Amino acid sequence: MSFEEEMEEMEAAEDFLVYFGLEYDATVVHVNRLHILQRFHDYLSQAKSSMPEDEDAMREVYKKLLQRAYGDFVGSDAQTEKVFKVFKMMEPQTVFVSLGDIKT
Repeated sequence: MSFEEEMEEMEAAEDFLVYFGLEYDATVVHVNRLHILQRFHDYLSQAKSSMPEDEDAMREVYKKLLQRAYGDFVGSDAQTEKVFKVFKMMEPQTVFVSLGDIKT
């Protein structure tokens, strides 16, 4: 089975972490599994243009990017990391109101 086929077989964040032999805190993964997978996907998309063709080298890049994605949530949380659009929309916005618009 090729590396790409192995990647397609996995579904849960734990599957990826175990496959790459990464140690993880189950509590962190339980709370942030979708966020970790999305961040991993985002990192892979950013690295796509420089991804090596050799499967062993590619596997190492994937492992490092998954470790980075998981690490983002070890000392942080989903709201702070803002992986999904819903969290980005919750950012406070500055609104300008001119003095002429204020009525007493």
